[in-house]
Amino acid sequence: MTTTLQVQGMTCNHCKMAVTNALQELEGVNRVEVHLEKGTVDVDYDETKISLDKLKEAIEEQGYDVK
Repeated sequence: MTTTLQVQGMTCNHCKMAVTNALQELEGVNRVEVHLEKGTVDVDYDETKISLDKLKEAIEEQGYDVK
């Protein structure tokens, strides 16, 4: 499954890497693409292994707001 999350607070490459790394560490996440200019994150994941709520939680733990 692929979803696009609206993430507030990402402004630089450090932000991009923090979000990317946090999501890639999760079992079931196949691909992460962060778009700083749009404030979005595209995530391709296996919904049988991880929930959308867990994806959001991982981003929020890095200090960003997910809408």
